[in-house]
Amino acid sequence: MPTPEAGYPIIPSAAGIATASRREPSGRNRERAGGAGRPGGIIGLMAGNTFGKLFRVTTAGVSHGPGYVCIIDGCPAGLELSVADLLPDLRRRKPGQSKLTTQRDEADEPEIWSGVFDGKTDGTPIGLLFRNADQRSGDYGDIKDKYRPGHADYTFDAKYGFRDYRGGGRSSARETICRVAAGAVAKKLLALHGVRVLGYVTQVGSVKADIPDPTAVTLDQIEASPTRCPVPEKAAEMEALIDAVRKDRDSIGGVCELVAVGVPPGLGEPVFDKLKADLGKALLGLPAVTAFEYGNGFAVAGMRGSENNDVFTASGVLASRERERPEHSEPPVAHAPGSPIVTATNRHGGMLGGISSGMPVVCRVAVKPTSSIPRPQPTVTRTGEPTEILVKGRHDPCLLPRFVPMGEAMVALVLVDHLLRAKTSRLDAPRT
Repeated sequence: MPTPEAGYPIIPSAAGIATASRREPSGRNRERAGGAGRPGGIIGLMAGNTFGKLFRVTTAGVSHGPGYVCIIDGCPAGLELSVADLLPDLRRRKPGQSKLTTQRDEADEPEIWSGVFDGKTDGTPIGLLFRNADQRSGDYGDIKDKYRPGHADYTFDAKYGFRDYRGGGRSSARETICRVAAGAVAKKLLALHGVRVLGYVTQVGSVKADIPDPTAVTLDQIEASPTRCPVPEKAAEMEALIDAVRKDRDSIGGVCELVAVGVPPGLGEPVFDKLKADLGKALLGLPAVTAFEYGNGFAVAGMRGSENNDVFTASGVLASRERERPEHSEPPVAHAPGSPIVTATNRHGGMLGGISSGMPVVCRVAVKPTSSIPRPQPTVTRTGEPTEILVKGRHDPCLLPRFVPMGEAMVALVLVDHLLRAKTSRLDAPRT
């Protein structure tokens, strides 16, 4: 094992992890690996930058580098696509859109470098480029040797031996600009199959909004408030809370609910690639997400089977019940058009056995308070010396408003990947 040298401490970790993430080349390979500039010839390996199996998205870039690159591989040829198709969701994600978000000023205008010809996808990888323009790397000079509470600074050092301390480097939420762009492409493909994905904020701190029918929420209702909560009264309370937290130099967390309507039955695999598992991985892979649930979620822990089960019925019977429904009674649950079998309720969140049922896919994620807060906090340096840290820079007092398009994007990417995979699962697969 290499020994510690100035500026590159060797941080203890499990032997297997250390071997996998930092290898010491020998001989000629040491020079090729840049051993002269890195002590002991350490090379860091960073895997896990590609998501999906048939519809694959690869991202590269760091928050304070020149920009970000996104490669979308597996998009079928013939989809009409332009920069204008990507901009609506990118603008919902971009910084500086209200006083509730970070004031970093980025245009977030994508450049399409490949994969589109004469306004349509040509079946080759779609290459997107985003240029960073408003970095303030100097804001992070004072903390390059300090560990920010709640951030991945220490864990990056433990894995790779050193890190890009400017704005979080590779772990910065700015990377999600690539996911949102890829998600916009996925959404356009899904729309051709009658699938719609929407997300909204249901909770900020102690303020909770009740959404009795998630499938009835519209984009206009969501975008009517900078909080992206579709209930006006609660949206106003959330906005006031976020503003108060910001003035107190603190941050606040919350919950985002995500709904996919029109999802056909049969998406997902029965064992390792369950639809629910892939959605969980996709959403938990977003920065600041600490919990995921779908359907009744954690509430099932206090229920009986008779309370949690959804009764199956024919879609025609459900339509008949809708016509006979009293004016003020609870509305029925929407389902994918053409599904012959449906459930009267949707406690299962649109997935049974890890496979879509044709009912709306409904899930929720908890998003933690922003770790970067502009108030002094105790911490340690890279050598373990106690110190104090004050994080500068521009940060969201609440991540939820800008998180919504990120969550939508990841749900869309999972669904479109499984939609393409479903076409290979049986010889007589119905056209969706």
